[in-house]
Amino acid sequence: MLVFRMQRVLSKLQRLGLSQRLAARHAFMSTAAMPEPIREPEIYYNKILINNNWVDSVSGKTFPTINPATGEKICDVAEGDKADVDKAVAAAREAFKLGSPWRRMDAHDRGRLLFKLAGLIERDQQYLSSLETLDNGKPYTVAYGADLNLVIQCYRYYGGWADKIQGKTIPITGDFFCYTRHEPVGVVGQIIPWNFPLLMQAWKLGPALAAGCTVVLKTAEQTPLTANYVAQLAVEAGFPPGVINVIPGYGPTAGAALARHMDVDKVAFTGSTEIGHEIVKAAAESNLKRTTLELGGKSPNIVLADAEMNHAIEMSHFALFFNQGQCCCAGSRTFVEEKAYDEFVERSAVRAKSRTVGDPFNPKMEQGPQVDDIQMNKILDLINSGKKEGAKLCAGGNRVGDRGYFIEPTVFADVKDNMRIAKEEVRYADFWAGDADNKVQGLE
Repeated sequence: MLVFRMQRVLSKLQRLGLSQRLAARHAFMSTAAMPEPIREPEIYYNKILINNNWVDSVSGKTFPTINPATGEKICDVAEGDKADVDKAVAAAREAFKLGSPWRRMDAHDRGRLLFKLAGLIERDQQYLSSLETLDNGKPYTVAYGADLNLVIQCYRYYGGWADKIQGKTIPITGDFFCYTRHEPVGVVGQIIPWNFPLLMQAWKLGPALAAGCTVVLKTAEQTPLTANYVAQLAVEAGFPPGVINVIPGYGPTAGAALARHMDVDKVAFTGSTEIGHEIVKAAAESNLKRTTLELGGKSPNIVLADAEMNHAIEMSHFALFFNQGQCCCAGSRTFVEEKAYDEFVERSAVRAKSRTVGDPFNPKMEQGPQVDDIQMNKILDLINSGKKEGAKLCAGGNRVGDRGYFIEPTVFADVKDNMRIAKEEVRYADFWAGDADNKVQGLE
């Protein structure tokens, strides 16, 4: 998981003598070698990619994508739905036919294309990081130093796997030759979330393309822009028409159509547990297609009294607040041994109050806005529920300003198991620390 990989980076930096907080910033905010962001990146691709061509939606509909730091529209994007999914799946099915350029391509050459795509992303890393910050709201330093580097590594990793997918020869009784051969599944429908748009696209495309599948990717309506740009880089890299198709759109229309499509052989989804149920149901009720789900949760973190407390507090803070708390594996419940509890709560609240929140293009900011007004209002509603249900507010609890979707890093103490803030995934830093009777709940 991304958070765990970042924690390993932090530990290494600390062994070199950096303080916890300085190491946390240096791990993905090393601005010395980082180019200045492009504050107003030009938007090149806002349509639907089918068969390596950019097309309007069949319906002609569009939807706005919003800058979460200002609440203002960036541009309008083609809104795909069932008709567009049908066209994209047909293109992917054609590209997967036996004898097609993609099916006849050597595994080594599939890997070469993935390496070439990684190189093109690296070439345009400054632009992509700026576009990700504009559309998603995460700090530019994080987009450039963490997300894009991991994206490039991911494509290169799977590029190396392309010619290493091997079967077995199996000794059996009798005059027979027995072997297994790994074949690509076929047309894969992929649905990605808004919290790590570029990285989730890489995690989906990388293994599917390395295996020789063709793809129809549905992007999150909140963050369609960087996925579209990478899709054009895939065209530039030389992927044949129909291998990669990208549809911006909404879950109930484009996403549902993809999950139910009879010509899709597998669906891969990252998002909420609630929608994961719907994906499995749609897959079962259609052609019983394979599914891979990466869903949210309420991940626990444990701190014992003999831990190095500076490190434990900073790592718990990082696990919670990284990416505005918008991580499916965020350390959203921290259990602390009783004799260290009071110190941990007090110092966690102090650390939360010191977290810098603001313009995500400013390298001094640790935290940007939530992804949209829906997420912001959900979080504010949960914060209010914590107050009403009797939790003790130790830090934050308010919206920051009246422009954009910023929220103060917030810490609650004395949280009980039956409170909403103790049970519901917030996708905003949602954090328990406590012994059997005492808990602290942190909401970004």
